[in-house]
Amino acid sequence: LGSMQTSGSKPCSCPSFKLREVASMYFTMIAVFLVILVVALQGSVPRGSDFPYKVPLDPQGLLELSWNVSYPEQAVNFQLLIRDLQFGLLFGMSDRGEFENADLAVLWSDGRNSYFGDAWSDAKGQLHMDSQQDYQLLGAWRAPEGLYLLFRRAFSTCDPKDYLIEDGTVHLIYGILEKPVHSLQAINISAIHGGLQRVQLLKPNITIPDLPSDMKTMEIRAPDVVIPSQETTYWCYMVELPEDFPKHHIIMYEPVITTGNEALVHHMEVFQCAAEFDSFPRYNGPCDSKMKPERLNYCRHVLAAWAMGAQAFYYPEEAGLAFGGPGSSRYLRLEIHYHNPLVFKGRRDSSGIRLYYTATLRRHDAGIMELGLVYTPVMAIPPGEDAFVLTGYCTDKCTQLALPTAGIRIFASQLHTHLAGRKVVTVLSRDGRERQVVNSDGHYSPHFQEIRMLKEVVAVFPGDELITTCTYNTQNRSQVTVGGFSILEEMCVNYVHYYPQTQLELCKSAVDPGYLHRYFNLVNRFNDEEVCMCPQVSVPQQFDSVPWNTFNRDVLKSLYGFAPISMHCNKSSAVRFPVRTASLPRLPNKTPSCR
Repeated sequence: LGSMQTSGSKPCSCPSFKLREVASMYFTMIAVFLVILVVALQGSVPRGSDFPYKVPLDPQGLLELSWNVSYPEQAVNFQLLIRDLQFGLLFGMSDRGEFENADLAVLWSDGRNSYFGDAWSDAKGQLHMDSQQDYQLLGAWRAPEGLYLLFRRAFSTCDPKDYLIEDGTVHLIYGILEKPVHSLQAINISAIHGGLQRVQLLKPNITIPDLPSDMKTMEIRAPDVVIPSQETTYWCYMVELPEDFPKHHIIMYEPVITTGNEALVHHMEVFQCAAEFDSFPRYNGPCDSKMKPERLNYCRHVLAAWAMGAQAFYYPEEAGLAFGGPGSSRYLRLEIHYHNPLVFKGRRDSSGIRLYYTATLRRHDAGIMELGLVYTPVMAIPPGEDAFVLTGYCTDKCTQLALPTAGIRIFASQLHTHLAGRKVVTVLSRDGRERQVVNSDGHYSPHFQEIRMLKEVVAVFPGDELITTCTYNTQNRSQVTVGGFSILEEMCVNYVHYYPQTQLELCKSAVDPGYLHRYFNLVNRFNDEEVCMCPQVSVPQQFDSVPWNTFNRDVLKSLYGFAPISMHCNKSSAVRFPVRTASLPRLPNKTPSCR
């Protein structure tokens, strides 16, 4: 069931029940948990600080979710505000936001009484009451702004019908019941108004460092944008820092969202432009417009990134991100993703990101390093693949040459693929053994990318290896997908934020091109359709002519798994450290373990 827990894959310490006991428990649970809600309960509404994380679920803002995380109890506490309650709602989680094979909490009314229960949907979308009730209703009350529901859910429940809440992206789903229903089974999922929202539920417990007294703020905001009346818009706005702006450290940043647009501003990023250009043209318009100046494509160095549901981002007290001063571009590009599925017209917005910075430089400059795969067509994904895996390496030879003896400390990470990406993970390997997961997202979405603070700082020393693995789905594609910059090509990247800054800016790999040439030779030997290998034919064209039968797919997977790699161990000047071809590091297979 994809993201559902299965008793075979997660060895939990769960009690085992005989069939008769399960049946008895099932009906007992229904009797206990199908409670009539008393929605006029007296009592005070919990303080906002009790639920520090908040996100609108629907584009109109009728459903607002707040939550907190209890790591000692391994549970998430949810507070759901329903501003316009009709006859109930569905709220839950699924692998990628589908209503099939979903884990749900359901509130419904038959017109007289209201009920709450833990349910699940099967592959056809039919709802079933769960025999193990793991959404625990804690309270319900009316307030002037609407109805509040307070409930709890453990990370792991040992219920095969339940979603396992993990680090990384969670696809939340919701559905609004507009008519009374007489039973849970009578709810027709296909007929209800619903949607999805992506969040990181398991936020890290970060100690907020003290901020200096000389701290200043700078707001990077696109002024008075009329949000286009279409579902998806990427808006670009250029900002210029003052001349002779000296070096500062960014120590924190947070979103600034125009009131009323909280459900439309999906994510935002601030990029610094390349210092090699003396100037950049002004621009305020759609990022995909033909009117956008070509030079704006050289504004790619991420300074700040925010996505819906994220809080303020703090740098560790020992480090700050340098901007301004010699060798630093004065030009910044703000990019805002507007998600407007209801196609509102005439909505104005001046959202952006507020930078907090100081002239009192901290001990270390923070750096950003690219891990993963080089942007090259030699790394390709055949069409029709459910879960095709590609891996990029930052090898021990590179870290041995480029990192200081005392190592570096990774404190945040931003994972990145294009549209086919489904999972991304980076692990730290030392002496041929996996030591630590740097960042992992088993439900990754290219539509939800943010810089995430890590739960614990990861120390990387010379001789360590950083291995980034991406999983792709190309079932809806008829042509091969190659690596590259286009949105229909693919990437596999982890931008790690670390200190102290080093000269190493890019530590990535790709399969050795000579071995790919051998692959095309092999395809020609064993297939009737010949792959043209003329010098003038590009790698994408050669891949396009491959007949994607099982043999050719399996051989390509083996090639990527065992062939030598070409290392790119680059300084910020784009000059490479003297590291070239390497054999693949081999990690022992890990046996999955239940947390």
